[in-house]
Amino acid sequence: MGILHTLYAIAPIFTVFLLLVVMRRSATLSMAAAYGVTALLALLVWGAPGNKVAAATANGVIVALTLLFIVFGAILLLNTLRESGALKSIRQGFMDISPDRRIQVIIVAWLFGSLIEGSSGFGTPSAVGAPLLLALGFPAMAAVMSVLVIQSTPVSFGAVGTPILLGVKTGISTDGVAEQIAPISPEQYLLDITSNVGLLHASVGILIPLLLCCLLTRYFGEKRSFREGFGAWKFAIFAGLAFTVPYYLVARFLGPEFPSMIGGFLGLLIVVPAAKKGFLQPKEVFDFPERSKWESTWIGSLTEDDQQDNKPTFSVFRAFSPYLIVIALLILTRTVKPLKAFLTGEYTTITLSELFGSSITSKIQLAYSPGAILIVVSLLCILIFGMNAQSFLRGWRNSGKTMIAAAPALLLSVPMVQVFIHSGSGVEGALPAMPMVLAQSAAAAFSNIWPNVSPWIGALGAFIAGSNTVSNMMFSYFQFSTAMQIGLSPDLTGYVVALQAIGGAAGNMIAVHNVVAAAAVVGMISREGEVIRKTLIPMVYYVVQAGFIGQALITGGGVVWIALALIWPLVYFGLLARK
Repeated sequence: MGILHTLYAIAPIFTVFLLLVVMRRSATLSMAAAYGVTALLALLVWGAPGNKVAAATANGVIVALTLLFIVFGAILLLNTLRESGALKSIRQGFMDISPDRRIQVIIVAWLFGSLIEGSSGFGTPSAVGAPLLLALGFPAMAAVMSVLVIQSTPVSFGAVGTPILLGVKTGISTDGVAEQIAPISPEQYLLDITSNVGLLHASVGILIPLLLCCLLTRYFGEKRSFREGFGAWKFAIFAGLAFTVPYYLVARFLGPEFPSMIGGFLGLLIVVPAAKKGFLQPKEVFDFPERSKWESTWIGSLTEDDQQDNKPTFSVFRAFSPYLIVIALLILTRTVKPLKAFLTGEYTTITLSELFGSSITSKIQLAYSPGAILIVVSLLCILIFGMNAQSFLRGWRNSGKTMIAAAPALLLSVPMVQVFIHSGSGVEGALPAMPMVLAQSAAAAFSNIWPNVSPWIGALGAFIAGSNTVSNMMFSYFQFSTAMQIGLSPDLTGYVVALQAIGGAAGNMIAVHNVVAAAAVVGMISREGEVIRKTLIPMVYYVVQAGFIGQALITGGGVVWIALALIWPLVYFGLLARK
């Protein structure tokens, strides 16, 4: 494996970045081109069998359809709430907490979004949070950017710990790991990694609410100023601590299932009453410009309720109750083992084994999908709000139109990802799949400062796969073996694997099909590149800071790395404050 193969392996990613981010082409065009490049490389350079490429493509289409099912459910719930008049009450309820958009985005995206991530994951915070921000009067672009930025700290413990319990655990269950980490047991090793992930995420994520405020004022404020976001720094740090402190303690003492869920829940209990009392809030209220001054790129095909001056129809609790039901059902279906077993069992799962004669198997679990819960709750809204059939069906039709508009990009991006992941021929001695070629090349070039590079590998995996879980499955063992090769003790290798999980979480901010799905739920199609240009800013902060802190912990508190970990946020936010 030489530099030429490394360049070949990076070609699909370069194609996406060039077309989508630099040239600002649509996701549909960009991913179509990237799929073609990836498939040709897999067939002609990697020697992957044609049936394997076809199977990976088919599996990608199936995954994309399941994502579209979630998108449809999210849009349907939003449209149902609009048709019922409940959105006016929800908007007024959040306005009563605070009229400041910085405070609202912290509560809805950071805290409520983290609670949703902890209970469900797999893009559900975007599906629920982005429409809710839209309902509050946020521009569609601002709503999408905000829910993607928080797809960082809570993600590693999303879906009741799936990225750790499935992703990392699968990755380090390879033969030989148990012997190399002895006398530490595999179970204790996973708990140590969980604690490390909680510590690193909490250390980096405490500043995410502040960064979220800065991005909001820079791109969607009348003054276009990062500095205006710093006006809410006291409240932002307070909200960061309200989430990250319980988050870390749960990860440290209870394990990976509930840090994000409990952190988000306790954060809401602490922050919302404080916000109502004006605690630590800025004197000047930040709001968006008048709608007539909004740039066309801010607006999607879905808009907030135009009748926002009308008196709310329902109480805030009644209007918000569908979202509470969504959370309750997500938690029940993920934590009640007999119910989860039924929803994921043979009677509710469609299994397509050995697609096209390959080793690739696809499973369809619609009953377990967040989309099913969103649709069920939408139907319950008929009773909750006394809706008539005509208004509900109108919401159904509008949701279908939006989902169809989002379909082409997802139906191309996910198959491209699947072919990329499954590009290896499977023949002994042949090239490993493209993601592993990139990872091995990075290890060879940067072994001396590997903890700084480790999060970037995780982010690469998430950017490619759109999933922290998949990134961890692909790269956890690679990270472990690299850590052993550079001479780290077994307990210190746990930090390197944790950095993989941290990077995998941060990469969700720029993962193409995450961006496409988030944009779709607010009707914002073909502007995915603009979103990624914005979310790249917090992603870079996250992986660099995690690398510095991780390197400091691994080197036993090396002065240089501690200094860099302290200086980097100051330099980063100082550069932002210049504008």
